[in-house]
Amino acid sequence: MFAAAAGPAPLAARMRPRTLDEVAGQQHLLAPGKPLRVALEGGQTGSILFWGPPGTGKTTLARLAAVYLHGEFVPFSAVSEGVPRLREIVDAAHKLRDAGRRTILFVDEIHRFNKGQQDYLLPHAESGLLTLIGATTENPSFELNGALLSRLRVFVLQPLSPDDIKDLVTRALTDADRGLGALNVAIDDDALEILARESDGDARRALTVLEAAVGLVGRTEDGGQKTEEGGRKMAAHSPSSVLRLPSAVVIEALQRRFAQYDKSGEGHFNTISAYHKALRGSDPQGALYWLARMIEGGEDPMYIARRTVRFASEDVGLADPRALQIAIAARDAYHFLGSPEGELALAEAAVYLATAPKSNRVYAAWGAALEAARETPAAQVPLHIRNAPTKLMKELGYGAGYSYAHSAPEGYTPQDYLPDEIADRKFYAPTEFGFEKQIAQRLEWWRRVRETTELQQRDNREKTDG
Repeated sequence: MFAAAAGPAPLAARMRPRTLDEVAGQQHLLAPGKPLRVALEGGQTGSILFWGPPGTGKTTLARLAAVYLHGEFVPFSAVSEGVPRLREIVDAAHKLRDAGRRTILFVDEIHRFNKGQQDYLLPHAESGLLTLIGATTENPSFELNGALLSRLRVFVLQPLSPDDIKDLVTRALTDADRGLGALNVAIDDDALEILARESDGDARRALTVLEAAVGLVGRTEDGGQKTEEGGRKMAAHSPSSVLRLPSAVVIEALQRRFAQYDKSGEGHFNTISAYHKALRGSDPQGALYWLARMIEGGEDPMYIARRTVRFASEDVGLADPRALQIAIAARDAYHFLGSPEGELALAEAAVYLATAPKSNRVYAAWGAALEAARETPAAQVPLHIRNAPTKLMKELGYGAGYSYAHSAPEGYTPQDYLPDEIADRKFYAPTEFGFEKQIAQRLEWWRRVRETTELQQRDNREKTDG
């Protein structure tokens, strides 16, 4: 529908889809009858936002939308341009509307829009003068103000599947007009598998690596072609010969893959959430993987250490009192050793916590105690457990009736320690797991001692009264 990029444009640019049917992946939006296809083919999308990882087709879909909507495609940079440029676009949009055409304003990385830009754009998007199409890799809930976001129909794009990448690569290899078909290139099956897997669902990355691999295998030396397989020479390439891409060349073209991780965006919170949930779910494999993803992504290891300490007290608690000690020790070890040696201490803590018995009963008890404290901020301390450092306080009954636990043979004397208003409230109830099982047995023993003591005291009072 629109012309392919001409000249020495990168393969990814040349292979940019011209129709919806050429778009790789996103069938949840673009299959027949699906919402985005229906909206585009009907020419009534309203303002929309494409949200998804890099290389999933956000810009491509924006350009296709302009074609399907028969509008003027106007790109805008939220980074380098400001409100003066928006005013120019609005003025031009009025003229286009008078001529019967609509203006499609495309804002890539729309999450970089500042408040002034958003406020200026809002009424023009709301009136329909501008059809706004935004693209972002960040969660728009965090980055756009509510008023603007409410005017946008959000479409979430997913990373391409390995099969989608394979189809895309095959298309590029066979397309003689825009792709590499004229070069008669063939990719080995194992090389295609590697490329599909390690492109991380990013179409642009897959095509960029493919083009680089062709460049590597196409190098000539002394009139011959050199592959990465031990420097073996092949006959110089000709239109009738096949240029083969082995896995070794694809691996070299890929170079090192960096973890997809944003230390300040949604990826940061999603990944630490995955780490916590793997620990809570007693899965050491998942915990180690997400820990490694954060470390590889450049996360501050001390942040990870702090969250690990929190997990030990919140999710393991007294089911294993050593958990908090291990987490603190891991934090201190990393602080002492740094990277990479200290990372092993964090990994050790992750495995220990993942395999430890779990209990959040202290966490829940603390929350309940805080709630009770807020409900009864003026509740008086019972007289028998008040401090009585002066004669007057003793005369007023402070400390009267207090029983010193160590004086009892069992080391326990039943007494009330809560204010009258919440005397029967129970905050902490241990589980039957790990160390808390012993705590539960202790509490049950103390309950029986208290019950026996109260029965004896009642019998004594009845005898005295009788």
